[in-house]
Amino acid sequence: MSATSLLSPLRDNSLSARALNPVGGDLSADSTSSREMTISETARLYGVTLRTLRFYEDRGLIRPRRSGNARFYCGLDRVRIQMILNGKRLGFTLTEIAELLGHPDPNRGADSDFETRLAPAQVVSQIDHLERQRTEIESAIARLKATHERLALAEPR
Repeated sequence: MSATSLLSPLRDNSLSARALNPVGGDLSADSTSSREMTISETARLYGVTLRTLRFYEDRGLIRPRRSGNARFYCGLDRVRIQMILNGKRLGFTLTEIAELLGHPDPNRGADSDFETRLAPAQVVSQIDHLERQRTEIESAIARLKATHERLALAEPR
């Protein structure tokens, strides 16, 4: 399958944030609500660890409000987390995701569609990259299956 033949599914609305939510349900209401959430609530909402959220903060991808050691995530932070996770599911690195998201900008609003930030060339490049990875994985699986069969035949019965 060529990279260009895969473009139409990426443009399809079926790859919405709701479809990409690992914990099920619609994140849009919780993501954009003005209520601040604790790190535990946010981690639970997105099915990630506290360490993951701290790592994203260390990388400058999100900037929760701090009160002492406590972190509080507003709607914009949660939209960015959702976009980060969507980017990861599409196979992008955190560095690539950071470049696409830019720095948190409270004036930008809650545009949570990661895919709309992608240029067509980026989509094609990512598809090519994922197809190469798939080929390498399929090759590794075939080699391991052959090794397993060879070892199973060599075992005394």
